[in-house]
Amino acid sequence: MKKQKISQKDLLIEFYKNNPNRDIYHPEAVDWCTKEFKKRTGGIFRDPDRGIRHLHQNGFLIKIAKGIYKYDPNNIEHRDLEDFDKKTKKEIFERDNYRCVVCGRGPKEGMEIQADHIKPKDKGGKATLENGQTLCSQHNFLKKNLGQTTLGKRYFIRLLKASKKIDDKNLVSFCEEILKLFDKYNIDTETKD
Repeated sequence: MKKQKISQKDLLIEFYKNNPNRDIYHPEAVDWCTKEFKKRTGGIFRDPDRGIRHLHQNGFLIKIAKGIYKYDPNNIEHRDLEDFDKKTKKEIFERDNYRCVVCGRGPKEGMEIQADHIKPKDKGGKATLENGQTLCSQHNFLKKNLGQTTLGKRYFIRLLKASKKIDDKNLVSFCEEILKLFDKYNIDTETKD
């Protein structure tokens, strides 16, 4: 059988178009696309989850819940999502000293850094210096999967546990106060210790 040339994006689109108006969990789409890509091209489908997220960000898929998407042919949005240009990325990295704003690691520590939209582009975030931050690849991945506020709340929960272990009363008070603000404003109430 002659191997076909098909992009991973086109294969994902094919899958969802063949399954319109269904709430589809990631594993079903990922399993089919991975197997079909191997069969058609002989290659390995790299990061189908990212491809699905991109289709949602671009308005092709509707996000029903975490890990569940639906293709509705009558409800496709065409969005102009802004990516950072090279100049703005450089300005973000320079402002943040080429270090992740969460953990402080960067290229000197062997970490890849990325320019991240503080307000996500699929929620209207612009590609501006003010809406940009430097994240290491690890924290950018966590933010994309958890969201900015969930990542922040989890960080303070971990910091609270660590400060209790070393009996730093000042830091314990600080973390408890911050976590109370998360609760006061009903932010990420589903986050567990």
